[in-house]
Amino acid sequence: MKAEKEKENRDYSVYQFTGKEILKYLGECGLFCMGVVYLFYESAWAFLFMIPVPFVFMGWKKKQCIRERRKRLNYQFRDALNAMSVAVQAGYSVENAVSACTRDMERLYEADSDIVKEFRYIESQQRVSVPVEELFFDLGERSGVEDIENFASVFKTAKRTGGDMNRVLEKVARMLGDKIDVKKEIEATLSAKKSEQMIMSLMPAGIIAYLKLTSPGFLSTLYGNPFGICAMTVCLFIYLAAYWMGTRIVDIEV
Repeated sequence: MKAEKEKENRDYSVYQFTGKEILKYLGECGLFCMGVVYLFYESAWAFLFMIPVPFVFMGWKKKQCIRERRKRLNYQFRDALNAMSVAVQAGYSVENAVSACTRDMERLYEADSDIVKEFRYIESQQRVSVPVEELFFDLGERSGVEDIENFASVFKTAKRTGGDMNRVLEKVARMLGDKIDVKKEIEATLSAKKSEQMIMSLMPAGIIAYLKLTSPGFLSTLYGNPFGICAMTVCLFIYLAAYWMGTRIVDIEV
C-alpha cells in the first residue's frame, strides 16, 4: 500500500489533495455558490443548479496544482543541477555527485519536497545498480517538465558516449538557470496584469451587491419571475465567459 502511494506521488500527471486543501477549496466553492445565488437569483432553489459546480471547481484546482507542482520541481531541479555540477568539479563521479546533491537538497528544501524525494529515490535505485542516466530519463518522462526531459536526453547521450560530464552539467545548469530567470521576469510582469484582471472581473459583481444593499427595490423585478431568472442567467453566463477570457489572456504559459 505504501509502495503504491509513493508511486502515485512520483507521477506528476496526477495530484492528491490533502485534507486541508479539500476543506479550503470546498469552502471557496461554497462561497462562490452562495454569492451567485444571492446576487443573481435570491432563491434557495438555485442551489440545486449549483450541484455540479464543486466537481468542476475541484477539477480546475487539480489542474492548477499539477501545473504549480511541475513549475516548483523545475525551479528546484536547477538548484540540484548546480549542486551536482559543483560536486563533479570537485572530483566526484556522477553517481557520487547525486549522493552529495541529495544531502545539499535536504539542507536547502523540506524533507517532503519533490526534489528531495526524487534524489533520494535516484540514490536508492543506484544502490541496486540501476544506471543513473536511466533514472534521470525516467524522471523526465514522469515529470512532464520540458527542461528536465531535455537534460535527461543530453545526459543520457553524454554518459553513454563518454562525454565530459563536468562540462555537460555546467552548461545545462547555466542554460536552465538563464531560462528560469527569464520566466520569473515574465511572471513578475504578468502579475500586475493578473491583479488588474481580477479587479475588473470583480467589479460587475460588486456593482450588483452595492445596488442590492443600497437600493433593494431597484433589482427586485429581476428576481422571482421567469423573465428575471432568464435575464440573470444570461448575465451570469456572459460574466463567467468574460472572466474566463480575461484569465486566458493574462495566464500565459512561460
